[in-house]
Amino acid sequence: MGQTFKIAETKVRITADNDAVAQEVRQYLKDHGVVLINLMASPGAGKTTTLVRTINALKDEFRIGVMEADMDSDVDARTISELGVRVIQLHTGGSCHMDADMTMRGLQEMGIDDLDVVILENVGNLVCPAEFDVGADFRVMILSVPEGDDKPLKYPLMFTVSDVMLINKIDTAPIFDFDFAAAEERAKALNPKIAVMKISSKTGEGYDTWIPWLKQKIQEVRNESH
Repeated sequence: MGQTFKIAETKVRITADNDAVAQEVRQYLKDHGVVLINLMASPGAGKTTTLVRTINALKDEFRIGVMEADMDSDVDARTISELGVRVIQLHTGGSCHMDADMTMRGLQEMGIDDLDVVILENVGNLVCPAEFDVGADFRVMILSVPEGDDKPLKYPLMFTVSDVMLINKIDTAPIFDFDFAAAEERAKALNPKIAVMKISSKTGEGYDTWIPWLKQKIQEVRNESH
């Protein structure tokens, strides 16, 4: 006779608990009139470079705070601090993503009473960050040209949950075999509502589309909160 044992689906419990805290984060942000953006991408996709150029385009209009999440180091926080915006470095203790509880603690540690927008630069990863709702008002993901146009096929959840896909490093397109139409088609097959924009955070190309879209999105969320 075989042994009998229980099987506990722990991930279901973990994500359910996280979703409950994410709702608390949303209420906390709403009470303070703050918009939270979750920025996600793989390592090397250009998150920090994109963030720097984006902050410089927004900081005259919005009071901005940045939460830099990483397993270790403070390299990105040092870079962002030079822009004159508030920044806090969050160490995840080896975790490959931020969850809602970490996000709440980060917001409280940083202080958001005098901010309009907080940007969370999530841990570099196309898998784990997509699985956890941190309570953000919307999610931005970056796919860089050198990574290839097949990433929506390999990491579908990231593209399914994101509100916008920024295709970064378009200045490298002559070097890499990247099919822009295929990348967009694959992303929209997973998420018909996802906005797709082509940018180069190195040259600034495409920011005349990205920044107005972002400003409008931020304003929409702020209007809904009032």
